[in-house]
Amino acid sequence: MANNTISQLDVKGKRVLVRVDFNVPLDESGKMTDDRRIVSALPTIENIIKRGGKAILMSHLGRPKSGPEPKFSL
Repeated sequence: MANNTISQLDVKGKRVLVRVDFNVPLDESGKMTDDRRIVSALPTIENIIKRGGKAILMSHLGRPKSGPEPKFSL
């Protein structure tokens, strides 16, 4: 299987699962303090939408304080 970039794929009418790094820093009140990770993903998301695809974003926010929780593992 060839490694294609998103610009090489026909996304028109397709759902595109995009793994994004939206694990942004938050202050004590839960407010985002730096949006660079979100801003840097926008060109890819906009490109998919512009070419007729539906971008489905997959990310996470934060990390469990006491380590991984088995009930959320595959």
